[in-house]
Parts: sequence; C-alpha cells; structure tokens
Amino acid sequence: MEFVVIGGDAAGMSAASRAKRNRPHLNVTVFEKTRDVSYSA
Repeated sequence: MEFVVIGGDAAGMSAASRAKRNRPHLNVTVFEKTRDVSYSA
C-alpha cells in the first residue's frame, strides 16, 4: 500500500511518521518543493 504526503513541514512529517508507526508495511513518500524539511515530528 502507498501513502503519499504533500509537504515536508511539521504537519506533513507528523502525518508520515504516524502512518508508518500505525502501519509499518506502508510505503511512505513525502514530496516537498524546498530543500528544508521538518525533523521535529
């Protein structure tokens, strides 16, 4: 199963990490248009 997140800010990374924790088999992909992403999620 695929899970795609648009936006690597705090909310996007929080959604990605929560999805991966709840369903470890998911393929999680995050798209961000800048070079900066949030690592605080």
